[in-house]
Amino acid sequence: MEPVNILLVDDQPAKLLSYEVILQELGENLIKAKSGREALEHLLKTEVAVILVDVCMPDQDGFELVAMIREHPRYQKTAIIFVSAIMMAEPDRLRGYQAGAVDYVSVPVVPELLRAKVKVFAELFRKTRELERLNAELERRVAERTAELEASSGQLALLNEQLEHRIEERTREREEALAQLFEAQKLDTIGQLTGGVAHDFNNLLMAALGSLNLLKKRLPLDDRDGRLLDNAIQAAERGAALTQRLLAFARRQELKPQAVDVLQIVDGIENLLQRAIGPGVRFAKQLPRQLSAVLVDSNQLELALLNLAVNARDAMPNGGVITVFAEEMTVSATRPQPHLRPGPYVRIRVSDTGTGMDEATLAKATEPFFTTKGPGKGTGLGLSMVHGLAAQSGGTLVISSAPDEGTSVDLWLPVATETSVQAVVIGDSPDAVIASDFMARTILVVDDDALVSMGTAAMLEDLGHTAIEVMSGAKALETLNAEPSIDLVITDHAMPGMTGAELARHIRASRPELPIILASGYAELPDSEGLSDLRRLGKPFAQAQLAAAIDHVFPKTVV
Repeated sequence: MEPVNILLVDDQPAKLLSYEVILQELGENLIKAKSGREALEHLLKTEVAVILVDVCMPDQDGFELVAMIREHPRYQKTAIIFVSAIMMAEPDRLRGYQAGAVDYVSVPVVPELLRAKVKVFAELFRKTRELERLNAELERRVAERTAELEASSGQLALLNEQLEHRIEERTREREEALAQLFEAQKLDTIGQLTGGVAHDFNNLLMAALGSLNLLKKRLPLDDRDGRLLDNAIQAAERGAALTQRLLAFARRQELKPQAVDVLQIVDGIENLLQRAIGPGVRFAKQLPRQLSAVLVDSNQLELALLNLAVNARDAMPNGGVITVFAEEMTVSATRPQPHLRPGPYVRIRVSDTGTGMDEATLAKATEPFFTTKGPGKGTGLGLSMVHGLAAQSGGTLVISSAPDEGTSVDLWLPVATETSVQAVVIGDSPDAVIASDFMARTILVVDDDALVSMGTAAMLEDLGHTAIEVMSGAKALETLNAEPSIDLVITDHAMPGMTGAELARHIRASRPELPIILASGYAELPDSEGLSDLRRLGKPFAQAQLAAAIDHVFPKTVV
C-alpha cells in the first residue's frame, strides 16, 4: 500500500515533533510546516491527503489558512483537522466548520484518538483515489468499448450497405434475366407462329406459281395478256421472297451452310453495297489480311450484309460512314458471350454514324415487322432475317446503339471446321435446265393440301411423268402396297396424323430401294434416325427445281 502525504502545520517545533511521534506508526509521509506560508508552498508542490492545522498561530491563524486552502480547486475536499490548545466555544467551532474543517482535536492530544482520526481520513483519501482510478479505468474501458461498438456498427452498416447493393444487383440481374427469358419466349412464340404462317403461304404460293408457269407455257398470249401473267408471277415470287424472310426470322429457312471466306464475300459485294448506300454515304473496311472461314449459307450472308448496310444508310439521312469490321474471337468460360457455345467465332461488325436508337427502339429492333422508316419504306424484316440467320447458323446477333451515337451490329458466326456438317438441300436455281435423257416415272405425290398436290401433279405430268395424288401418310402406304410400280415418292413433311419423315421411315422399312423426296415450306426437318441423307426440296419450288430433284435421285445427267 503506497503511503499518502500528511501535512502538519504549527508554529511551535515541539508540538510538530509530538505530532510526528504520534503519527509515525501509521507509516505515512509526514510533512511539517511552521507557518501558513510554508504550508501553502508544500500544498502547491505536493498532493496532501490530510492536513493538521493549529488554530492559534501568530502570523496567520488556522481559520484564515484553511479558508485560503479551500480556495484551491485541488484541496476543496481534502480532510482538514483543527488542533486547538484552548477550549473553543460553539460559535468558534461553527466558524471552523464554515472555513472548511472536518474535525477538531483538543490539546493535550490523546495519541490514540489523533492516530485514529488521521488514519480514517488517510484511508478515506486512499479509497477515494482508488475509486477515482477505478472510475477513470472504467471510463477508459467504456470509451474503448464504445469505440469498438461504433467501429462494429460502422462495419455492420458497411456490410448492410454491401448486402443491400448485392441484393439490388441480384434483383436487377434477375429482372434482366426474366426480361430476356420473356423476350426469348415471345420471340420463340412469334417465330413458331411466323413459321407456320410462312409454311401455309408457301403452299399457297407454290400452287399459284406452279399453275401460272404452266399456263404461261401452254396458252398462246398476246403482249397484254403476257404482261398480266408476268405481273401475277412476279407478285407471287415477291410473296415467296417475303416468306423466306419470315422463315429466316423463325429460323426455319432452307440453308446451305458451307465454309465461307468472309473477306471474299465482302470484296465480292462491295460494289453492290456501294450502289445500295448511294453517293452520300462513305463505305469503309477494317478487315484483317487473313480470317478463318465461317460455317454459313453464303447467299444468306450476302443478303444479311446488304440488309445491314441499307439499314445503316437509312439511319444517316445527312450522310455518314458505314464501316465493316471483322475479327476472330474465342468464346470460353472465362470469356463468355450470351447465346453462344464455347468455341471459335468470327465477329462481323457493321457500324454507322447515324441517328442511333433509344432503349425502347433497340429492344424491338429484331422483332418482325417493326420499323421506324415510315409507311411504305420498309417491311421491318431486315434485322429479323439477320437475327434468324445468325441463330440458325449457330451464332448470334448483338446490337448496340444510343441516340446520336450511331449503331453497331455484331454478327457472330462459328468458324468452319472439318467436322462441320453441310445440310442436304436442293440448291438448283429455278432456271436450271431439265435433263435431256428423260425417262417417264410413276410418282406418288403425298400432300394434305389439295392445291399443292394438284399443282405438283400438274408440273409432273407436264414433264411427262405419271402422278398419283394422296392426302395422308396412311393413304400413301396403302397405295404403295397396291401399286408396286411406283418409282418415286414426293411427300410433304408437315402433315397431320403422320409426318413426311415418319412416312419415309415406314417406306424405307418395307421398300428401302424406293427413292423419296421430302418437300417442306421450312427447314425444321429431321436429320437423324437414318434420314440425314434424305433428299429435300424447299417450297415453293419451280418446275425446273422439281425436275432437278427427280434427276438427282435417279442416275441421270443434268446438262
